[in-house]
Amino acid sequence: MFQSGSTVAAALRPHDGEALDDEQVQPNGVDLTLDAVFEPAEPGRIDTDDKRIGDRRRVEPDADADGELLYWLEPGGYVVRYGEVISVPDDCVGFVLPRSSLMRNGATLETAVWDAGYEGRGEGLLQVTHPIEVRPGARIGQFVLAAADADGTYDGDYQGENV
Repeated sequence: MFQSGSTVAAALRPHDGEALDDEQVQPNGVDLTLDAVFEPAEPGRIDTDDKRIGDRRRVEPDADADGELLYWLEPGGYVVRYGEVISVPDDCVGFVLPRSSLMRNGATLETAVWDAGYEGRGEGLLQVTHPIEVRPGARIGQFVLAAADADGTYDGDYQGENV
């Protein structure tokens, strides 16, 4: 069973320590905001017993005509970092789904399963098929929690990432 938006909101906090914006809390989840965008700069490696994340280049936003920051993203794959720290409860599993407005603009968001006990400010893969403008702080994905019977809690390499 998926949890309510207010239940999910209790598992999140903005990385700057402020409160979540009321508009982020949805009936069945919480919208995640865009904190940073990166482009892969060198190959990574996934082996049978190890992994290496390739270096990335941070994409810097430009200023629009009003002086507001804006990412202008050409088609391709980007790694995005979310603006919220997530603490997945021990009896849940988390998922991030793209917001429909992102998909309607020719982009989608992909992430892995967020295991019980994970805490951190995660990342996702933003696939852009048509040029798109995205503001830092824009709501790009929705985090949802489902009740789960977990065999322990997450204790992997990404525990506490980006916090």
